[in-house]
Amino acid sequence: MALYVVGDVHGFLTQATTALRSAGLIDHDDSWCGGESKLWFLGDLTDRGPDGIGVIDLVRRLQQEAAEVGGQVGCVLGNHDMLLYGSKYVPDSPVSDVRSVIQVWALNGGQEHDLKALDDSRARWLADLPAVVLIEGYLLLHADTMAYLEFGKTLDEINTTFHDLMLKRDPEHFGYQTRQLFRRFDFLDRDQGVNNARFLLTVLGGKQIVHGHSTIPETFGISPSLVDGPMLYAEDLVMSADTGLALGARCVAIELETKASA
Repeated sequence: MALYVVGDVHGFLTQATTALRSAGLIDHDDSWCGGESKLWFLGDLTDRGPDGIGVIDLVRRLQQEAAEVGGQVGCVLGNHDMLLYGSKYVPDSPVSDVRSVIQVWALNGGQEHDLKALDDSRARWLADLPAVVLIEGYLLLHADTMAYLEFGKTLDEINTTFHDLMLKRDPEHFGYQTRQLFRRFDFLDRDQGVNNARFLLTVLGGKQIVHGHSTIPETFGISPSLVDGPMLYAEDLVMSADTGLALGARCVAIELETKASA
């Protein structure tokens, strides 16, 4: 009953399946073979890479296959997932005074073929994704920001706010709310970062924050070729899991320590 997380896949389907296969979670037919293990993706399934829709379809299929044998596959909502969704339903929603959702999506690696292939079924699945999850003592979220607390003060409140935002497709507010998740580095500062991490864990629960969004190479000044796992920081209260696939790093399925394995 292991627990794994995968950082931002960004459409790199081949790299993702290679990582899952190496972890023993899928077989050579890309079918779930992880038994009762739990696997969570940390958002940003799409954009930048060649097959974001393929990644969405993989996660959806594995979600069903894992559930049938007592396992679990899930995903938290990332800002790129919101940008793709918004580009289909509210493309002109303002993200800033000068740019709309679809403009920001295009500038940040949006792939036209992903947008064309985003049908209502896939979009509904994205809209149902939680923004924050507490599992085995780990607080899983996409972005390294305190902005989640602007959406609610409990896990349920935050997830309900995001769910409503996606379903309502309000062009006046969608872009601005998506922009909130572009904020980052709230846990990086040597002093205030630790305080921020402690505060967020106190409010939402958990022993450690696990996030994607900010790539390890860019955030910590490490060559992408040298990234082979997560980065712990803020007195080990925070784990960064975005290896930086779009920068040339490899995808890694990171096994987290659980009570059963401790």
